[in-house]
Amino acid sequence: MTNAALADGADARRWRALSVSLVAAFMVLLDVSIVNVALPSIEREFGVSAGTIQWVVSGYALTFGLALVPAGRLGDTVGRRRMFLIALSAFVLTSALTGAAQNSAWLIGARLLQGMAAGMLIPQNVGLIQDLFRGGERARAFGVLGSIVGLSTATGPVVGGLILSVVGGADAWRWIFYVNVPIGVVALVLAVRLVPATSTAGARGTHLDLVGSLLLGGGVLGLLLPVVATESGSSSFLWLLVVPAVLLLAAFGWWEARTARRGRAPLLDPGLARTAGFPTGSAVALVYFTGFTGIWVVLALFFQDGLGYSPLRSGLAVTPFALGSAASAVFAGRMVPRFGRWLTVSGLLAAAVGMVATALILRRFGGDTAAWAAAGPLLVAGIGGGMVVSPNTTLTLESVPGRMAGAAGGALQTAQRIGSALGTALLATVYYHALTSSRGGFGAAVSDALLAAAGLMLLALLIAVGELNRRRHHPPSSASSVGTGTTAGLASPRTVSPESVTS
Repeated sequence: MTNAALADGADARRWRALSVSLVAAFMVLLDVSIVNVALPSIEREFGVSAGTIQWVVSGYALTFGLALVPAGRLGDTVGRRRMFLIALSAFVLTSALTGAAQNSAWLIGARLLQGMAAGMLIPQNVGLIQDLFRGGERARAFGVLGSIVGLSTATGPVVGGLILSVVGGADAWRWIFYVNVPIGVVALVLAVRLVPATSTAGARGTHLDLVGSLLLGGGVLGLLLPVVATESGSSSFLWLLVVPAVLLLAAFGWWEARTARRGRAPLLDPGLARTAGFPTGSAVALVYFTGFTGIWVVLALFFQDGLGYSPLRSGLAVTPFALGSAASAVFAGRMVPRFGRWLTVSGLLAAAVGMVATALILRRFGGDTAAWAAAGPLLVAGIGGGMVVSPNTTLTLESVPGRMAGAAGGALQTAQRIGSALGTALLATVYYHALTSSRGGFGAAVSDALLAAAGLMLLALLIAVGELNRRRHHPPSSASSVGTGTTAGLASPRTVSPESVTS
């Protein structure tokens, strides 16, 4: 059977395969924020400090970020489907292990393993979209992925609050993790049947670049560990790791260039730095997620500590953002071929305006009125956010050849994870500083933090506008800059293997 025929056979199931992979993506991204509402219950059960139990959140984010690029490269090399099934199985097992924790050390260790499994899974979603879709359909698929990213992040507190309310009791927090087991098992069974295998033709052998993985992992660890330790109340001396982290990342860049010159497959092809849209898109993702992710922490602190809302009610108060983001992400994904980077620019502007309006309203209103008054601006900010994530993902990866799709997707996700960690620490610091300075003024504290988030979104806007201006004067060529002669990423997918068209 010809490759074209095989591809057509796989195309008949591509949207079902995408649906299965996105259920898994939603599950692992939801676990970034869903656990926040359960932290007080966990703290009481194990009798540990708030700083110690914060590692349940921070540890997950840490290993998540460390696993992304190596796992993406493994998917490029040994096969996307294989890595997806391994990662999903690992996530189900580690979720059960986390829920069964008998002490805080067990719980934190299990969360570290769960985060690693999550980091192994997410790059495979990006790679599968690159493999299975082309043209406008690829943009639509990235639009759906973008909506999943925004929806999972924003609805985590709501879902967590619902689980705690329905289950009830001191052990209700365990179901925050146990709920992943039946969902993950069903997704795994469907993935075995529906997710196609893809050929790894085009990858330069099976070299996995262990040295590059260690250098990048050390650099990312040095950047993230001080942040997550600060969030957990640990010693600030870990900030000294930032200097060696920068040196390790510089050494990583040198090593990857050397590896490529020797004709071996690097972890990240240095040509990605010259690939149209990739450097700018990664920078936009880093800065936007620095402003975007931290707002959930400060809003939760404001509504629960400042206004006395329950965890569920606090989560519902930010639901307008989640709904706006989910709806606009799908629409924006379909419009990428027509409007391109203008979607990102418009989305960033709307998100910043919505954040500023929310900040001004929450500075003035309190009690029951606050959530209702902020609903409109949060909806505007959410619509803007949905117009950022999915188009930026598409535009960042559109010129990346399929042989590097997993590693490039992992790099983009790493930028988002680093931004998320930095943003959570930064906005929480702004919030607490303002709270102290205003002598208990929760409205002033959340307002200052949201204004800081808006400032970061405006910085991302400047980066996106710079990319627009550059493209206007220097239009990108139709071929990828990474050197395979493959046309830009909205072109043909990789070859699909014969077993992918069998049930």
